[in-house]
Amino acid sequence: MAPQGIGCDVVGAIVTEAASREATVPQYRPGTHILLDFWGASGLDDQSFIEQAMRRAAAACNATVLETRFHHFGINSGVTGVALLAESHISIHTWPETGYVALDVFMCGDCRAEDAIAPLQAAFQPSRLKITTVGRGTLPADLSA
Repeated sequence: MAPQGIGCDVVGAIVTEAASREATVPQYRPGTHILLDFWGASGLDDQSFIEQAMRRAAAACNATVLETRFHHFGINSGVTGVALLAESHISIHTWPETGYVALDVFMCGDCRAEDAIAPLQAAFQPSRLKITTVGRGTLPADLSA
């Protein structure tokens, strides 16, 4: 069964109006979610380096780190981890064998997720990158009325 929101059905990334619209859905944008894809990156098997890079990114956003948790998959293998923030999170998954890293930065409140990009780019030194920005909690215009 697909997840359901208030007055709408959610299927994958597609939002469709429900047959019955008993409740109204308020427009509320809790924050910005930045997805970072880095290729040709370095430091991807060094858990301590990765944690410090994520802490510097959180500091650049004026975010409060509540806890960090990482798992290293072994010698010459990747790391997965998360910095749990009072304002949301920063997560990472690395593949040192290919030089690829996937990061996501979600910030709520007065923190700007965009401010994490420069310190993360400086730390991992990717040769190529892709930045995707998602405004969370925003309904498409045809459903917000």
